[in-house]
Amino acid sequence: MKALLALLLLVTGTAAQAQTATIDWSSLPDLPYRAPPQVSREMHVFAHTEATTRHCRAEKSALGRWRMQVDLAVLVDGAGFVRVVVPRAIDCPTVEQYAAGLASAFAQNNLLPRETTAPQWYRTSLTFVWPQ
Repeated sequence: MKALLALLLLVTGTAAQAQTATIDWSSLPDLPYRAPPQVSREMHVFAHTEATTRHCRAEKSALGRWRMQVDLAVLVDGAGFVRVVVPRAIDCPTVEQYAAGLASAFAQNNLLPRETTAPQWYRTSLTFVWPQ
């Protein structure tokens, strides 16, 4: 959250505003992908390895598979380029940062044109799954 507050300071311009800022994840519009991201088997395996190695908590899905979802706030600049990706903390920093990097890569040359040239925050999420 502190990283997000620092980033908001850059966008809003004042420390007082950044001190009290929080993300209302539900109010952010979805990241406008042209084509939805495809998480490969290798990506799932990497997240599983990191989560297991670092003893991160995962949830069990209705299908009996383990899953880990990372929500991400993405700042897109006026030219349509991703400038910042902030993961929501899930107490698994390696997977959080991995998801942030993937979201940035998935967005490159894969966003729909926007009607505004102003920087804007969006949300997206990545879900990693693996068998028991």
